[in-house]
Amino acid sequence: MIQIRGHSFDPWAELVNYQTGNRILLSQAGATCVFVGTMRDFNDGNSVRSMLLEHYSGMTEKQLANIIDAAKQQWSFSDVLLVHRTGEIEPSETIVLLATWAAHRGDAYDANRFIMESLKSKAPFWKKEILADGKARWVEKNTDGYSQLPK
Repeated sequence: MIQIRGHSFDPWAELVNYQTGNRILLSQAGATCVFVGTMRDFNDGNSVRSMLLEHYSGMTEKQLANIIDAAKQQWSFSDVLLVHRTGEIEPSETIVLLATWAAHRGDAYDANRFIMESLKSKAPFWKKEILADGKARWVEKNTDGYSQLPK
């Protein structure tokens, strides 16, 4: 299931509600992998006060479905729940919930990681950050998902 929402949501309540309504899923899945992404209060060396997250309705959902279909070609998993936020977002608010269910943990982990990384690089979402000084800037590229600290 793919949902894009213009309002805040509780990822843990969404997960419980989805699973509760789908007992067959739970009886067949030996593994559930969950990723919850929240907004940070910093990016590219600046403090960030808020973010406006926009998408292209219809196109975004289609691209997300294509990403999930591509994952199905590589891993054996039984279901996906993807809830993504748009609109005005404040630091610490949830942006994305991604859950994958599979018979085995490797498929659940790998499919989840692939879907999330593909979403970050291929799905048509646009981010405008409002910095602490009130200036706005568009985010030109997403990070690779790792800390930029020296190793």
